[in-house]
Amino acid sequence: MSMQASNRSYRYPDNSQIPYYNSAMHVGRNSTCYVQQNHVDLHYMSSDGGSQNSNSKAEMFQPQYCTLDSSSANCVYPVHTSTSPQCLSRSHISQHDRHSDNSHDSPASASCITEVPSLKFTTLQELENAMYGSESDIVSSESSLIGAALDQSNWRDLLGVNSGDLKQVIVACGKAVDENHCRKDLLISELEKMVSVSGEPMQRLGAYMLEGLVARRSSTGHTLYKSLKCKEPQPTNSELMSYMRLLYDICPFLKFGYMSANGAIAEAVKGENFIHIIDFQISQGSQWETMIQAFAMRPDGPPCLKITGIDDSDSAYARGGGLDIVGRRLCSIAQSCHLPFEFNAVHAASHEVTLEHLGIRYGEAIAVNFAYQLHHTPDESVCTENHRDRILRMVKSLSPRVVTLVEQEANTNTAPFFSRYMETLDYYIAMFEAIDVACQRDDKKRMSTEQHCVARDIVNIVACEGAERVERHEPFGKWRSRLAMAGFRPYPLSALVNNTIRDLLSDNYHINYKLEEKDGVLYLGWKNRKLVVSSAWR
Repeated sequence: MSMQASNRSYRYPDNSQIPYYNSAMHVGRNSTCYVQQNHVDLHYMSSDGGSQNSNSKAEMFQPQYCTLDSSSANCVYPVHTSTSPQCLSRSHISQHDRHSDNSHDSPASASCITEVPSLKFTTLQELENAMYGSESDIVSSESSLIGAALDQSNWRDLLGVNSGDLKQVIVACGKAVDENHCRKDLLISELEKMVSVSGEPMQRLGAYMLEGLVARRSSTGHTLYKSLKCKEPQPTNSELMSYMRLLYDICPFLKFGYMSANGAIAEAVKGENFIHIIDFQISQGSQWETMIQAFAMRPDGPPCLKITGIDDSDSAYARGGGLDIVGRRLCSIAQSCHLPFEFNAVHAASHEVTLEHLGIRYGEAIAVNFAYQLHHTPDESVCTENHRDRILRMVKSLSPRVVTLVEQEANTNTAPFFSRYMETLDYYIAMFEAIDVACQRDDKKRMSTEQHCVARDIVNIVACEGAERVERHEPFGKWRSRLAMAGFRPYPLSALVNNTIRDLLSDNYHINYKLEEKDGVLYLGWKNRKLVVSSAWR
């Protein structure tokens, strides 16, 4: 992805600047924004351009399904009937729970079925006992059991198709696709009948897992991911913003990340007069609105604050424009609080960022924020440059007062496909259950929110490989190793931050949300599944 040039500036009419910035900053082609106290008018000039194209190839195969990007973001998906004219009659996105009248297999080649005629198993447990012995100490893997079950004539019984065991069928589909088993199309067809975007959490997750499998087989995962990131005409940016806002309101994951990171930053720069926050994915910039207000209320007067916002063009559609929108809004908030402020916009993907983009100045207290971003940065498994570790080493060279890291607690980076598939199933069922307790299942806005804010990640993890798979989460243990190798040491989150978030959860969210603190690191989970982890380093 190439750098976007913009040459934006935000100044007051007399071009005066805050006391410690002696001249207008023009670092490369980055944008700048300046605010000083006691001025009224704000002027702004902007020019930018850039586009991105992506190509994908399609491999045709017999079963046909409706992909997510061919369905309307606003259409209703009833459980029993299809209302979208764009959806094919067999599409799970039209969402029906009908069952085929014909439950028999299509003929399969003898070379792909290995069956012992004299044996007949009716459950996976019976099959496991036959393979390993009922009292065996050997732990049988779910993968090998499913593989064996696929080769039995009564595979529909063994894999839960006839009994309606949806989770088992989802797992079996992933295994069949992973092994390119000759019954994969039959399993996908069976799964399609069982899922629904307006059903129970497992049905909704199953719809998107299925979509990922179909996209994987047709090599359209990257195109589908891009469309779900809303670079297509539907939904409009205002609709997408409303979906993102709904997810922000009904689930505490974003609030948890922002509050924990902001708390660590506020403590680390306490008493500093010149503060520079570098946000590697600023998105809408909403994380910093309360921070600006808090800095402005300092008893000994507000500090001079500079925020460098890094973001590529993928977020522009959701914002309805470039980073100038973020700069103007934050400038306006700072002005209303009489806080000296500068905004530096860097139009680049995280792996493109260099020191020259950041405009570091002597005497600044630097804080760096990685909120739900670093897993998008390619590592050694994607490219030889290993930008993930390079960025961490670059940040360490700045001698920051604090670095905040908020990430999903999942392992989808270098794991082989089926392990990654199972991890995705385990992780996102917890998220769908959390959404389920907050929204009605027939809520059209809830459906669109899941489709455009959650499903795109699922599809990318399941369908894509190589550089096209950008959702590459790592468990905290791996992040800890990367940060340690870059020279960082832990900066434990304080009890105040812990208690503030605990109060937020207890006062506003379901009892199944769990907050755990371990060695100064905070974990937010649903029931027994950890979903998000927040930590700080220096």
